[in-house]
Amino acid sequence: MADIVLNVEVRERTGTGGARDTRRAGLVPGVLYGGDKDPVAIAVKANEFRKALYTGKLLGHLVTLKHGDETQSVIAKAVDMHPVTDVPTHFDLYRVAADQTIKIGVPVHFAHQDESPGLKRGGTLNVVIHDVLVSCHANQIPEEIVVDLTGLEIGDSIRVSDLKFPEGVEAALDADATVATIASASSMADADEAADAATAEGAVAEAAAEAEAEAEAEKGGEE
Repeated sequence: MADIVLNVEVRERTGTGGARDTRRAGLVPGVLYGGDKDPVAIAVKANEFRKALYTGKLLGHLVTLKHGDETQSVIAKAVDMHPVTDVPTHFDLYRVAADQTIKIGVPVHFAHQDESPGLKRGGTLNVVIHDVLVSCHANQIPEEIVVDLTGLEIGDSIRVSDLKFPEGVEAALDADATVATIASASSMADADEAADAATAEGAVAEAAAEAEAEAEAEKGGEE
C-alpha cells in the first residue's frame, strides 16, 4: 500500500503558458503517462505536493493518485525544481499496477565506515554508483540498498554482485559493475589531477577550434 496520496486535478491548458498559469494558481503542474493510455496533464496543490515531496517517500516510490472517486497506482519518476528558490515546478507520474515488475533506481547508502581498516588509515570512499538499478514489483521498491564497509581495506572494491537485496528485488545491471572502492588519498589526488588536466585540455582544444573557425570565416569573407 502506498503511503502517499496525491489529489490531482486535470489541467485544461498545456505548454509553457498553461504551466505558468497553473503555478500562479498555487498548483504544481505535472504529466501522468504510461500504460496503454494517453498522457494527461494534471496538477496538485503546491502545499500538498511539497509536503509529499519532503517526506522523502515520493520520488521513485509507489504513490496513490486520486482524482475524484478514482484512484490509480503511480510511480513518481521525476520532479523538476526551480534553480533559485528550490521549489517544485513540474513532475512526472508513471502509471503502474502494484504487482507490475518495473526497473527503477534505488539509492545506495554505506554503513559502518568506522569499521573499515582502509578508511581508518586515511583511505577514501570513492562512490561510483549512487543509485543502483533494480527490478522488482512496484509495491516492493526498497527505500535503500545498504553496503556494509566492515573489514574493507584500501584497494578493495564493492561490486553489484556484492550487494544484498531484499527478497523479490534483483539487480538490473551488470553484476561486475563497480559500486564503490576504498582508494588511497594519493590515488584520489592523482585521479582529481587527471580529471582537471583532461578538462583543461578539452578547454584548450575547444578554444583552438573556435579560433580556427573564426580564422576560416574571416578568410572566406576576404575572398
